[in-house]
Amino acid sequence: MAIAIRKPDEIAKLKRAGEIVGKTLQYLQNTIKPGMTLKEIDALGEAYIREHGAVPSFKGLYGFTGSVCTSVNEVCIHGIPTDRVVEEGDILGLDIGTKLDGYFGDAAITMAVGKISTEDEALIKCSKGALYHAIDSIREGMRFKELSKVLEDYIVSAGYVPLRDYCGHGIGTKAHDEPNIPNYLEGKANQGPKIKNGMVFCLEPMVCQKSGTPVVLEDKWSVISEDQLRSAHYEHTVAVVDGKAIILTEA
Repeated sequence: MAIAIRKPDEIAKLKRAGEIVGKTLQYLQNTIKPGMTLKEIDALGEAYIREHGAVPSFKGLYGFTGSVCTSVNEVCIHGIPTDRVVEEGDILGLDIGTKLDGYFGDAAITMAVGKISTEDEALIKCSKGALYHAIDSIREGMRFKELSKVLEDYIVSAGYVPLRDYCGHGIGTKAHDEPNIPNYLEGKANQGPKIKNGMVFCLEPMVCQKSGTPVVLEDKWSVISEDQLRSAHYEHTVAVVDGKAIILTEA
C-alpha cells in the first residue's frame, strides 16, 4: 500500500486535530493527582476533547472501551481505564487520539504521579529523549528503516530495550495507516520506502528495562514486558514539510 502524501490544507487539518491532543495531555498532566481512578482520568480526558470540538478517536476503536489509554507502571501501552487508583510514586502513560473534521491526531506521554524514583525519571527521560532525537533526525530522502535504527540506537545506548511487535504508524483520515515504524531495525537500514515531503506519521518509542518481549494481559489490551518491570511510552504526530519534521501534536 502506498504511503499517503498530504497537501498543505490536509496537514493544517491534522494539526488542528493534533493540537487538541496536545492540550488534552497537558490538561491531564496538570490535573491528575494521587487518589484519582483511571476511569475518572479517562472521563476528564473525554470531556476535554469534546469541549474542544473533537471526538475521542480511541473510544470503540477495535473495541477499546475508553477514550484514553491509561497505562500504569509496568503496563507500557493500551492500558484500559478501570477503577484502579493512581498512587504517589506511580508512573502513568496517557495515550490519546482525536478525530476532527475527518482527520486524526495521536500522541502520548508518560508522567509522574507525585514524586517518583530517580530510576523511573531516567526511564521516562529515555522514552521522551528518543522521540525528540528521532524527530530531529528526520530528513526528506532518509528511509523509514533508518529512522527505526535511530530510535533503537538511542534506547539501547541509554541502557534500555524497545518493546517488540508494536510500532509507530502513518495517520491521516485513518487512525492507523501505512507505514508501520518499529522502534528497532528489521532487516537493513538501506531498504524500504523513503520519507517524502507531505508524509504524516506517528513516532512512539516504547521503552522497557530488560526484555522487549511483549505480554498481553488477561484484559486482552494491556501490554507489559515479560520482565514485568516498569516501562515508558512517548508519542507525537509529525508531518514532513520542507525536508524536515514538524510536530503536529504540541499544545
